[in-house]
Amino acid sequence: MVVKILGIGCARCQELEKRVIDTLAELNIAADIEHVKDLKLFASMGIFMTPGLVIDGKVVSQGKVPSKDELKKLLGGR
Repeated sequence: MVVKILGIGCARCQELEKRVIDTLAELNIAADIEHVKDLKLFASMGIFMTPGLVIDGKVVSQGKVPSKDELKKLLGGR
């Protein structure tokens, strides 16, 4: 699994990254996690509000920090 956090490094982006890491650990799922800060890449992926969350190339969230329960569904449902 490849998980990308899209954001310029704001507090919400950092919180999303932390929640994703914590949730993956709880679910015992191995994943490559990348924090992308390239604004051109955001636009090319259709992300116009950060933070964005991309799992295996699919945009699953943008403009908010999903709760741990939401993340469990997004990450565990794969």
